[in-house]
Amino acid sequence: YQSTSFPMQSYSTGSGIIMTSDGYIITNAHVVNGAAGIAVVLDNDEEYEAELFGIDEKTDLAVVKIEADNLTPAEFGNSDELVVGERIVAIGNPTGMNLAGSVTQGIVSGLERSIQVTDETTGNVIEMQAIQVDAAINPGNSGGALINKYGQVVGINSSKLSSTQIEGIGFAIPISPAKPIVDDLISYGYVRGRVLLGITYYAISDVTGAISGYTPGLWVQTVRED
Repeated sequence: YQSTSFPMQSYSTGSGIIMTSDGYIITNAHVVNGAAGIAVVLDNDEEYEAELFGIDEKTDLAVVKIEADNLTPAEFGNSDELVVGERIVAIGNPTGMNLAGSVTQGIVSGLERSIQVTDETTGNVIEMQAIQVDAAINPGNSGGALINKYGQVVGINSSKLSSTQIEGIGFAIPISPAKPIVDDLISYGYVRGRVLLGITYYAISDVTGAISGYTPGLWVQTVRED
């Protein structure tokens, strides 16, 4: 993926997984969030303009759509069947398109790891139960496939711990809980079954209340029309 946002003319890259033959592609929300335009470059170097079809920042998942036919979709496996020590392969575009289609290998280092990831674009903190792997995952790999020994997608590469003192700690979103979310994004454009209060508010502390004359609590600023 190549995305451009204005006015800073910033440019970023990521990876994706072809889900259907007619052009639905899975990626991470942080890869495409806020992009003014999205271009998809396939393995055969064909380039398409893409539409952001649905995004779910809560789980860091997104679906983009390109106008193409006869694509070869990925085969999806069951991430619930993964075991620690199982060999896996990560595919993606580390550092950008100059290293597109890079393959790194490793093992499943841990399952159901509770992690928090901060989206540098929005500042949103995402909590997830992730697959921990020791395969090299670098900027540009986000949204790419984590596959098992059968060539089945079992995860979506998402993030890594980064430090001069840390090596080989990467994370992927398990495909089994992600698939229903992606299906909802394609069918409805949003994830069903989520409760939304529909207000914006400002918290008034005891000190602020004493100064302003407002009762401490939550001051409702706006209410969504829907």
